[in-house]
Amino acid sequence: MKIRNATIFCGSRNGDDPVYQDQAYALGALLAEKNIGVVFGGGAVGLMGTVADGALSNGGSVTGVIPRFLVDKEMAHPDVQHMEIVETMHERKARMVALGDVIITLPGGVGTLEEFFEAFTWGQIGLIEKPIGLLDVDHFFDSLSQLFKKLITEGFLEEEHMSQLFISSDPSDILRSLEAFEPTGFK
Repeated sequence: MKIRNATIFCGSRNGDDPVYQDQAYALGALLAEKNIGVVFGGGAVGLMGTVADGALSNGGSVTGVIPRFLVDKEMAHPDVQHMEIVETMHERKARMVALGDVIITLPGGVGTLEEFFEAFTWGQIGLIEKPIGLLDVDHFFDSLSQLFKKLITEGFLEEEHMSQLFISSDPSDILRSLEAFEPTGFK
């Protein structure tokens, strides 16, 4: 599939290890190099600001989507080419998913996980047919991978739903997997 825009879910904080920022910047730079636009949460803070900076510093196109009440708190990124201001967090997430051809989730907190899980659920119930990547920086998502195995083993998740999910520590590998995705139309 041709990826025009990638929706990025990630933390509004940097995390304690500089590797998170390094990988966020590298992902933004890679997307710019591949002429793939970045759709992100609109803030200049944390990993989301770092992804945007990586893309912008390398000539990439960046679209932010931010709720009005977070414009000041997350310091809406002043350098993005397109900034959409919405009213709620729900609108933000739905708009971000709608604008991207693929979704890539980086490390982050509860909000990042909530965004990931809702998009993954939307795929399971057929609301979207978009591939989702987890950029597993420094084994951040190892426990989540184990949880998915447990959900399958215990009968709470169909293994076929994992075909929309790609997990790798390498941004280039994630992109290759997302590009190769073929929707299956889950039942």
